[in-house]
Amino acid sequence: MNAFALFTERVREAVADLAAAGAIKPVADTSRVVVEPPRDESHGDLATNAAMVLAKDAGKKPRELAALIAQKLLTVPHVTKTEVAGPGFINISLEPAFWLYVLRAALKAGKNFGRSDLGKNEKVNVEYVSANPTGPMHVGHGRGAVFGDALANLLDFSGHKVTREYYVNDAGAQVDVLARSAYLRYREALGENIGAIPDGLYPGEYLKAVGEALAKKHGKALLGKPECEWLPVVRTEAIDAMLATIKEDLAALAIRHEVFFSERSLSTGKDKVAETIEALRKAGHVYEGRLPPPKGQLPDDWEDREQTLFRATEFGDDLDRPLKKSDGSYTYFAADIAYHRDKIERGFDRLIDVWGADHGGYVKRMQAAVAALSGKKVKLDVKLCQLVRLLRGGEPVKMSKRAGDFVTLRDVVDEVGPDPVRFMMLFRKNDAVLDFDLAKVLEQSRENPVFYVQYAHARAYSAFRKAKEVIPTIQSQAEMAAQAKLELLTDPGELSIVKRIAEWPRVVEAAASAHEPHRIAFYLHDLASQFHAQWNRGTEVPHLRFIIADDPSLTVSRLTLVYGTVLVLACGLAILGVGAPEEMR
Repeated sequence: MNAFALFTERVREAVADLAAAGAIKPVADTSRVVVEPPRDESHGDLATNAAMVLAKDAGKKPRELAALIAQKLLTVPHVTKTEVAGPGFINISLEPAFWLYVLRAALKAGKNFGRSDLGKNEKVNVEYVSANPTGPMHVGHGRGAVFGDALANLLDFSGHKVTREYYVNDAGAQVDVLARSAYLRYREALGENIGAIPDGLYPGEYLKAVGEALAKKHGKALLGKPECEWLPVVRTEAIDAMLATIKEDLAALAIRHEVFFSERSLSTGKDKVAETIEALRKAGHVYEGRLPPPKGQLPDDWEDREQTLFRATEFGDDLDRPLKKSDGSYTYFAADIAYHRDKIERGFDRLIDVWGADHGGYVKRMQAAVAALSGKKVKLDVKLCQLVRLLRGGEPVKMSKRAGDFVTLRDVVDEVGPDPVRFMMLFRKNDAVLDFDLAKVLEQSRENPVFYVQYAHARAYSAFRKAKEVIPTIQSQAEMAAQAKLELLTDPGELSIVKRIAEWPRVVEAAASAHEPHRIAFYLHDLASQFHAQWNRGTEVPHLRFIIADDPSLTVSRLTLVYGTVLVLACGLAILGVGAPEEMR
């Protein structure tokens, strides 16, 4: 049950009734009406912007319309008070019984509380990580991996049909560099002193294992062969080895993709890049022409020449974009267009790409391409993940010897565990720089968000265990929930938790609509904070404790509130891909 969606409908009905009575002009579109919690709890239980967004259509000033709507809402069941505030906000107060009714509905829904058909089974492709298979993943890749995975979970929970995809960049110059670097380690594995790694090759020690595997499989057979013969062999096996490492690193974070799409497949057999360019040409979106020189100092590689261009400006981009290089080979953009065309042809209704922040300048052209390919029917949302600054006690962490020039994601996961990595990667909006402190995320204090939320879940289960010791006849959580007298929950702190639980469906819907899983992490922290606060109040004021030994009925009611808290915490943590422990030591 979504209490806020319910009252949004009640507000819309009030507006329709006023129009039917001739008090205001008919309002055709009420989609902008929002009902949400007020910023200040003293202002009531709900607040709506209805009067401000509908005033013009209704033919009234905002406060005049607000007064009419507020009066009408007083006839709605459970409404005890309405008040017009500021430029036309309407604050609404409800009977406590309404919130207890919502809690009862939440308990009945169990793990499905907050689940919805918002997505209406829309087919969504979420492509994330897509790190070049040239080495182990670094911490920045981890942020995109966690963000994309949590977003996929969130969309799945809200009624979308989600496919999780990884685009394997196994074509282009970088994988040839990988092959040459691996071949050098292959020679080393056969006993050759290779000396310092030449500039331009990958220096990381992770390639030693690849070289050893090549030596074990091929012996000295690749030595003495020209590069054109050994490079394809080494490239394939090095890519496979790196991809296996990447999958292992992702698995350590409980991340698995349904699809691994090979960039090389776009030009193997049928040339899908050429097919895509031709299809765009036939639609009038590709032409031969010249680009104006870029503003400022000209890059060294800029050429004033006629070239094959995509009409990106017709779809919102700043410039038309080249599809072929001067040597006739395809640009990276051309291959990316072909890849997204493949997604569209697979029948996805919406595409979501999770990229690093350094790809920000690439967003408009890719969105333009998807619009052109789909006749503007398919939308591409690109989510950019900002940098991660890795610290230990406030000091920058040194580079990894294994990787050569960065800290590997696996090093971090192995040190602090997957739960702190996942939660902290999501406890900040994806487009903001994240400071990840290896020492802080292991602290057992309220200053550590992941500990604070998981501890709330574990603390709740400790209450269940303690209750069984104090009142042996007490039943299971589900049985308690069915029989509890929720009207006994009268303390303001208890009702505050109930209201926070009631917000869960609204939070899920808003987070899914905005593609912002960090909202789930923020909400869980708020819920955990309120739960801990009520627990601590019981420590200071004994009659507020969750367990009252000589009052089983009140204990059952309060433990039912604890059970509601546990259900939402567990569900939210599952969306984030974080464990919900029943015990913490």
